[in-house]
Amino acid sequence: MPTYEYRCKQCGRVLEKFQNMSDEPMKTCPHCGGELLRIVSTGSGIIFKGSGFYATDYKSSGPKCWRKGSK
Repeated sequence: MPTYEYRCKQCGRVLEKFQNMSDEPMKTCPHCGGELLRIVSTGSGIIFKGSGFYATDYKSSGPKCWRKGSK
């Protein structure tokens, strides 16, 4: 479940809420009853599962030159 951040227009408090993407957004501040705005947050890190990536997976032998006629 993603974490959503909200900021109250009235008291300025910022709060986090774990919600399903299909849940209705929060509308009122639980502290003062003011209107809440959903804040765009940075989110969490990416989790890779499996064997992973290695430094040699995308390593090139040298710099690439994209000019016409070069190799």
